[in-house]
Amino acid sequence: MADVPAIVGLLRDDPLGAAREVEDLEPYVAAFHRIDADRSHLLVVVRDEADPHEQVVGTMQLTILPGLSRSATTRLQVEAVRVADRARGSGLGAAMLAWAHQWGRERGASLSQLTTDLTRQEAHRFYDRLGYAASHAGLKLDLTQADRSGA
Repeated sequence: MADVPAIVGLLRDDPLGAAREVEDLEPYVAAFHRIDADRSHLLVVVRDEADPHEQVVGTMQLTILPGLSRSATTRLQVEAVRVADRARGSGLGAAMLAWAHQWGRERGASLSQLTTDLTRQEAHRFYDRLGYAASHAGLKLDLTQADRSGA
């Protein structure tokens, strides 16, 4: 839980994140506890061991999703991947994803999937280099807004 401020700092470390992440840490702390209590989730924090303060330089959230589709494929869902600006280009992001893939395999996942904002072109190129394919369109619906389903 002590890492929550550093994680939020990484989430806010670009114009998109700065616009959508809130200043108040309370909702993040509550979310941390929910994630920590669910064994299907893992919140990863990477520290710079060369730094005397071992500052957080990377984070990601991993979730194991058992499924019926694709012949009952279990998926590794990768979310909120962030690498501190000073560590970008060092290979840290690729190492984090390699570690995540192994973690998923150890839990029965045979497919890794993620979403990335359409404006994050640099991230798209990064994931492409790692072998991810833009095979699906991701859609989101804000459930805090009025339901427009007609039901």
